[in-house]
Amino acid sequence: MNKISAAITGIQGYVPDYILTNKELETMVETNDEWIVSRTGIKERRILKGENKGSSDLGAEAIKLLLKKTKTDAKDIDLIICATATPDMLFPSTACLIAEKVGISNICAFDIGAACSGFLYALTIASQFLETGKHKKVIVVGADKMSSIVDYTSRETCVLFGDGAGAVLMEPNHEGLGIKDTILRTDGSGSKYLRQPAGGSLKPASHETIDAKEHFIFQDGQPVFKAAVKSMADVSEEIMKKNNLTADDIAFLVPHQANKRIIDATSRRMGVGDEKVMLNIEKYGNTTSATIPLCLWEWEQKLNKGDNLILAAFGGGFTWGSIYLKWAYDSKK
Repeated sequence: MNKISAAITGIQGYVPDYILTNKELETMVETNDEWIVSRTGIKERRILKGENKGSSDLGAEAIKLLLKKTKTDAKDIDLIICATATPDMLFPSTACLIAEKVGISNICAFDIGAACSGFLYALTIASQFLETGKHKKVIVVGADKMSSIVDYTSRETCVLFGDGAGAVLMEPNHEGLGIKDTILRTDGSGSKYLRQPAGGSLKPASHETIDAKEHFIFQDGQPVFKAAVKSMADVSEEIMKKNNLTADDIAFLVPHQANKRIIDATSRRMGVGDEKVMLNIEKYGNTTSATIPLCLWEWEQKLNKGDNLILAAFGGGFTWGSIYLKWAYDSKK
């Protein structure tokens, strides 16, 4: 029997109905459409509205649609990993809450927190469970309600982020398809440039932290931009060299959708043309853990069995990484 690899066998995305356009943001902060698009590539983003709605609601909707699409019985799922930077609460885990909303119980379910790189971390962890034979049907979901931690009086951050979720079904593969290699990295010194200062055990919520707006995203733009450009490009080039891949071998680069200028720099470093770069940042902005699965979902019909994909991300912490995978099914069938 061939070695077991972990393959994506289904993909589904979910975004809320409400569209926050650049035009609407012009009425909230001192900005304009031209400024936002030229610096980020973002034209609009989705926002989850309604009382008592969190990241688990986004993730649950994505998984319900995924199960229906793949004709998978919820009872057959034996592991759910949720990548999120905006958990519903510190505990229980968002994965636990998602499982209950989907009607799944008595399984392993847990969260991964690696900011915008979380989906790559979660895919890598899921692959280990499948490759050892421990689990047979695993769902990895990236879900973030970024609007819950965005300061809509700060033009530096409010233009960047949106809400959304993307989920993949992963199963064992014996054809040499699926995840072939991963590189994951961290550098904790980057935390001073991109973080949510309060709300954890270091700085529990208080009148002072709320008044100081320390429960919102803090980002020092230039150091983050420079680190993201270098790190995403470096790690994408590294995984290609490690696996003897050229630009001609790559069907698509699937980059984290944080900033189009970062994406362009990564693709140039890889030697990959624009036609091979998955983009949807203009519609959804930065949905953090959800950007990569949302891209795969929207571009699914262009994927063929055996296609070589490079997934790349960079996030707060700093965290970053890349995954090389071979697409496991013909999406057009």
